[in-house]
Amino acid sequence: MNILLIGSGGREHALAWKIKQSPRCQTIFIAPGNAGTAEVGQNVNIDMNDFPSLGNFCIENKIDLVLVGPEAPLVNGIRDYFETDATLAHILFVGPGKKGAQLEGSKDFSKQFMERHGIPTAASETFTDREIEAAKAYIKHHSLPIVLKADGLAAGKGVIIAESLKEAEKALDDILADKKFGDAGAKVVIEQFLRGIEMSSFVLTDGKNYVMLPDAKDYKRIGEKDTGLNTGGMGAVSPVPFAQGDFMRKVEQRIVIPTIEGLEKDNIPYVGFVFIGLMNVEGEPYVIEYNARLGDPETEVIIPRIASDLVDLLELAGQKKLNEAKITLNPKTATTVVLVAGGYPEEYAKGDVITAIDQT
Repeated sequence: MNILLIGSGGREHALAWKIKQSPRCQTIFIAPGNAGTAEVGQNVNIDMNDFPSLGNFCIENKIDLVLVGPEAPLVNGIRDYFETDATLAHILFVGPGKKGAQLEGSKDFSKQFMERHGIPTAASETFTDREIEAAKAYIKHHSLPIVLKADGLAAGKGVIIAESLKEAEKALDDILADKKFGDAGAKVVIEQFLRGIEMSSFVLTDGKNYVMLPDAKDYKRIGEKDTGLNTGGMGAVSPVPFAQGDFMRKVEQRIVIPTIEGLEKDNIPYVGFVFIGLMNVEGEPYVIEYNARLGDPETEVIIPRIASDLVDLLELAGQKKLNEAKITLNPKTATTVVLVAGGYPEEYAKGDVITAIDQT
């Protein structure tokens, strides 16, 4: 198969590395890719949101399967673009359409989805930029700490855990009044703070059938000993020691199955990954968030633990035949640590050359 992988992060490097190992893979292209993906496939200098150029590339290079790594192209409707173009519709596509991607693209949408389908999550309320005073009144009537989330995509930085009323009101003004996150902050979801241990569960689905992938835990704070600002993730580990047995059975029965069935009931076709951010609260799982793709850096620890042929799984998902899939996992532990430029996650240099890497 000729495969096009869309994205440019460590997640895409891990996916390309795994896909390349499959005897089913003839050629793997990565658009736009990075220095890591260049070692296992062919990078293509096309912007991941330039759908016409990506479509033309697929036709010219006889692409059989497209896999989308990051969230932005999904939320922007790349699957819908391919499905409605007669010259592209035959290509197997792994990644949800625009409607399904709203599970990640809108915190308010995902909260309503969970409430509608009885999926355990924190109590919350949504406010617009015309309801700032009502939002402040809501905060005053709820216990601290309290969580504020920009409704749209904010590169993993749109969540604020406010420890004081002053901090919560400032976060509210930053998001709704000062538009710190642009259009992503047109609405804010204010929710109850859940005290527990975070982890992530990953599922590959064809919209009806699903396969459970390895679980993972990422570490978001920039500083040592889990301190400082939240980031997109500074490291991850898989498997998660506390995510075994009874707890994972609860996750599957109370969250995974109702999520897949809920998408069907809501007439939302969904072929791709569902990344479920969870909180373990005294042994009970609650959903913190959904993502419509694999996580980064979590992919770097879950992909090495999949012993099965990933291309086989992706093909079955694209064909809506995941009921035929069999997955084998490696029981070993995988760990990843993220190296970032100074100043991250605020102002930091980009594009610097990384040197002196020991590859032995």
